[in-house]
Amino acid sequence: MAMPVIGPTPTHAAVDAQPTQLSGNAEAEARQLAASVARGDEAAFRQLYDRYHERLFRLVIVLDHGDESLAHEVVQSAMLTAAAKLKSVESEKHLWHWLAQVARQDLAKQWRRRKREPALVALEERSDWPGVGEADTRLEQSLDAALLALELEERQVVEWFYFDGLRQSEIAERLHTTPKAVSSRLERSRAKLRLIINRILSHET
Repeated sequence: MAMPVIGPTPTHAAVDAQPTQLSGNAEAEARQLAASVARGDEAAFRQLYDRYHERLFRLVIVLDHGDESLAHEVVQSAMLTAAAKLKSVESEKHLWHWLAQVARQDLAKQWRRRKREPALVALEERSDWPGVGEADTRLEQSLDAALLALELEERQVVEWFYFDGLRQSEIAERLHTTPKAVSSRLERSRAKLRLIINRILSHET
């Protein structure tokens, strides 16, 4: 099965990736989607990828305290695992929790390889941990809060680059500046975003 290239879909992150209450038909669609992926249906896998890769990225980038490169790597790995191992699910919520669980487990492995302390992930990768769904929602809300804590220009550059998938040269054109200036602004905004995420998480734990 061909793996879609990791690339963010156009969206403004603070609203669109939040989970919504699904109808019975949507729940049935999630069950059918998982079953089709399990059969090796490439079109179904692409639909799964399009539907969930950005939300997974949002979750992981908070779990890894703002390391966007690692977040992309973990999401790529989680989607490959879904292509190989996803079986039947009972609901859309079950499907999301399965994907989130795989991402947490992969992040814990990555941290162990890098000799970083996976305390947060080690706690949350337990499938029997009460309230894991609520924890996912809190983590997504943490990213929203961190983005909103940035200055407007900082948030705009981060969203254009990471969530809209614009190149630095394209952002430079929009801002009537140089790619080098955009690169510097991105570095400052990323550092500030990581600091805010860490601060939010430290207050919640």
